[in-house]
Amino acid sequence: MTEIVTASTARSAALFAEAQGLLPGGVDSPVRAFRAVGGTPRFIARARGAAVWDVDDNRYIDYLASWGPLIAGHAHPGVVAAIQEAAARGTSYGATTEAELDLARIVKQAFPSIDLVRFVSSGTEATMSALRLARAFTRRDKILKFDGGYHGHADDVLVQAGSGPLTFGQPDSPGVPAASASQTVSVPYNDLAAIRDAFQAHPGEIAAVIVEPVAGNMGVVPPQPGFLEHLRAMTREQGSLLIFDEIITGFRIALGGAQERFRVTPDLTCLGKIVGGGLPVGAYGGRREIMEQISPVGPVYQAGTLSGNPLAMTAGVSTLRLLGEPGVYDHLERLAARLVDGLGSAAQAAGVAYTANRVGSMFTGFFSDATVTDYASAKRANTRRYARFFHAMLERGVYLAPSQFEAGFVSLAHTDADIDATLTAAEAAFALASRE
Repeated sequence: MTEIVTASTARSAALFAEAQGLLPGGVDSPVRAFRAVGGTPRFIARARGAAVWDVDDNRYIDYLASWGPLIAGHAHPGVVAAIQEAAARGTSYGATTEAELDLARIVKQAFPSIDLVRFVSSGTEATMSALRLARAFTRRDKILKFDGGYHGHADDVLVQAGSGPLTFGQPDSPGVPAASASQTVSVPYNDLAAIRDAFQAHPGEIAAVIVEPVAGNMGVVPPQPGFLEHLRAMTREQGSLLIFDEIITGFRIALGGAQERFRVTPDLTCLGKIVGGGLPVGAYGGRREIMEQISPVGPVYQAGTLSGNPLAMTAGVSTLRLLGEPGVYDHLERLAARLVDGLGSAAQAAGVAYTANRVGSMFTGFFSDATVTDYASAKRANTRRYARFFHAMLERGVYLAPSQFEAGFVSLAHTDADIDATLTAAEAAFALASRE
């Protein structure tokens, strides 16, 4: 059995105790509180390459990657140098810069479906704005989304499915008006029949279908063969827009995201995470006739003081140029396949019910003996076993997502030695996870 490598977490524990008197729950984003797995969150002090160090100086091989943005690894020298040079010229101007144009050119080249792009400061801003734009363009009010799909914390999409597959969404948080949630229909992911039924139940009313083309917020769940193609056909037939939420998949599973990998073209695309190279950036873009409805050209209002921030634009440009180099995605694919296949073998050797989904360099291992194809099957995973596995891995120097229902990520900074060390730790962790 591999030895425990974390020496002490006393400093993290002390800081978390203080944080709970300063921040709601001690965190600025809920999943960081470790509520799904228990225990004390680690306070991170520094990071480089594929590793992070906490305030107690414990080192972890990191598969969280700041929840996906850091595909080049932490503190990549080229990205850091570019940010430093930009910062020396000023951190924000409230005016347009050449860096915005540089990033826009790269985005357009990678995503041919995007004629015009608007940069914002978060993924939530991107999806919220895209949905407003879709409603204005189609002159319809209703939105169709998928159970377990997360598109930020705007009122329209922070909903859960009702008592049946065609019921309107119910607020998934206090403070979300029932009137807002009532405009959203939620159906099971990968279920074409449910989508057809929803269109039939609300003819001429659905402005857009918003979908993670590879689900990443119920854990990684790939689209079934034909799902995205049929979704594209149905939205065209019904006069609804198709919005790909590629905030996770954009630049992650291919340079041109899921639409490149699966060869399906949406009307609008939402981007985030990698497009900002580790700094806060979101973006939405699509066909010219749709995007020209946005102010100041058109009547749809959307603005942001820090949109197009020069530091964030520079980090994005630097990162995306790295991803355009030959062999990058082949390398990521190989490392991720080694990791996921090795985890599956270790689970099997330990007699643990476990199934893994992977698309490119994003993955989730579910503690389940059934294939995970939607939110309902994801929820059948054994979360208690995942919590034990998570902590066993953390104690052995491997940092995974502190929730069964999140994605893990491989970066360009990971090495075969990192994968080997991870799989060695996993052999012991699976044995511990199997204990009831």
